[in-house]
Amino acid sequence: MKRLPRVPQSAAVRVAVTGAAGQICYSLLKRIAAGEMFGRQTPVILQLLEVPVEKVQKALVGVAMELEDCAFPLLQQIICTDEPEVAFKDANWCLLVGSKPRGPGMERADLLKDNGRIFIGQGRAIDAVAAEDCRVMVVGNPCNTNVMIAASQARRLPKERFTSMVRLDQNRAVAQLARKAAVPVAAVERMVVFGNHSPSQFPDFANAFIDGVPAPQVINDLPWLRETFIGTVGKRGAEIIAARGVSSALSAANAIIDHVRSLSTPGPEIHSISVGVNGEYGFTPGVWAGMPVRTVAPGTYEIVKGFAHDDFARQKIAATNAELVGERELVAGMLG
Repeated sequence: MKRLPRVPQSAAVRVAVTGAAGQICYSLLKRIAAGEMFGRQTPVILQLLEVPVEKVQKALVGVAMELEDCAFPLLQQIICTDEPEVAFKDANWCLLVGSKPRGPGMERADLLKDNGRIFIGQGRAIDAVAAEDCRVMVVGNPCNTNVMIAASQARRLPKERFTSMVRLDQNRAVAQLARKAAVPVAAVERMVVFGNHSPSQFPDFANAFIDGVPAPQVINDLPWLRETFIGTVGKRGAEIIAARGVSSALSAANAIIDHVRSLSTPGPEIHSISVGVNGEYGFTPGVWAGMPVRTVAPGTYEIVKGFAHDDFARQKIAATNAELVGERELVAGMLG
């Protein structure tokens, strides 16, 4: 029998993932190992971090066993650890999925400060031991402020290497517009989410296109766009918790894949990521906010200028900016 030639493989990408025994990662890790994040010719090494709790570490070993049993051709190695310096060692990508959840009766300020301590330690460890080309993506909520805290600890890695996820919100917005317009999701373009990953976010429907036509011309229902659409996108996570009893996992994992793949693939696509801003679109310099970006080189982006906003949009952006500034003030004493 004639054998087909093997496809040449690239050098392995080291991917550090925190919260690796959690529900999001249970959906995420297999897709990274299958080549959906970096391509079908790129081997990966997974460096998995979890808290030093026996039950959690045991679950992490179980996840690693399942990954082994899948026999993914691209998965070269799995490292399980409770030490950040081991997990982040020589990592090309650090996906910070884990964070402390908000408990019953817990004040948001306390949540921000508790997570601040986590992301200070992780930011320092990444800056100390990760690869020179390392990129950092924060998923754990409140992700905009957590990424700001992690980036504040970096001395070696540029701040531009630190981003957080609003792609889940973008995907939710695309799905809602497509459903309302009765078109495939591929027909929706330039759907950008500005601001915080919270109900204050602004999914910018006016600058989106459906089959090349401005979305408000296709969906001729301004009250729906301003109220139902924005409210649904902003509160979708809470609706999923009410329906499933647990927070979004499958869709969050998918958005992580999309975020990294878009940020790794240069091209004309405009996509949403949360980045450190310098006054763009009226946001306060120094906060991390969802922005329209274009990838200009693997892992490198530029903020896309020229999105026009009316008074309604400017008010929404001002509100989400105020929330981000308030969160920054709550953790100001922790920033390096």
